[in-house]
Amino acid sequence: MVNFGSLYPAILVVVFLIVIFLSNAIKIVKEYERGVIFRLGRLLGAKGPGLFWIFPIVDKMFRIDMRTAVIDVPVQEVITKDNVPVRVNAVVYFRVMDPEKSIVQVQNFIAATQQISQTTLRSVIGQAHLDQLLAEREALNTKLQEIIDEATDPWGIKVSTVEIKDVEIPKTMQRAMAAQAEAERDRRAKIINAEGEFQAAQKLAEAAHVMAEEPMALQLRTLRTISEVSAENASTVVLPFPIEILRAFLPKEEKK
Repeated sequence: MVNFGSLYPAILVVVFLIVIFLSNAIKIVKEYERGVIFRLGRLLGAKGPGLFWIFPIVDKMFRIDMRTAVIDVPVQEVITKDNVPVRVNAVVYFRVMDPEKSIVQVQNFIAATQQISQTTLRSVIGQAHLDQLLAEREALNTKLQEIIDEATDPWGIKVSTVEIKDVEIPKTMQRAMAAQAEAERDRRAKIINAEGEFQAAQKLAEAAHVMAEEPMALQLRTLRTISEVSAENASTVVLPFPIEILRAFLPKEEKK
């Protein structure tokens, strides 16, 4: 007769081994993940999402997140093309398009993408003038995205967006730029004032020309001036009396 009491420890060991085997053999990969599987060091491919089996010890799986990731590029000290020292940082948005390449072609795709982003940021900013960095940031973002995306494409990485976050320039340069902006505003104000005076002078010249050809126009203008002055609370009113007004009342022979 079999003594089950003596076999009980052995049964527990077998059950324990089966549980461990199943826990290592059954893999569940989420919708936004892929499992890259190697069997005895050889790439089998990527699986998922869902549930599947692997052989423990023989197979090894690397879990890859396929969602868009964000990395911050630390502040980089760069000298622009016009020899202005600036401090620039950026943010990079990327995602894994080929999970197999992201494991096989590069050791750590996140660290590699961050490093290539830093070197590219320094290179692109170093080739740009300060005015471009301040006024044409969108074009620089596009250029950064194209260069980084091309460099990371062999790793199965797609860089979708690169944004320059902050640009810090020396305080002396900030004061110089503020003085330049103030001088530019003063120049524009003087030009606008001069243009206004020029237009006003043109209109006065046209009005004088009309009054010279039409004496009645001068008379009407004088009468309007008298009406405006009489509305004021003044005890004495002195008005010029142009001789041209009298010509309107003279015969045509005497006007000549």
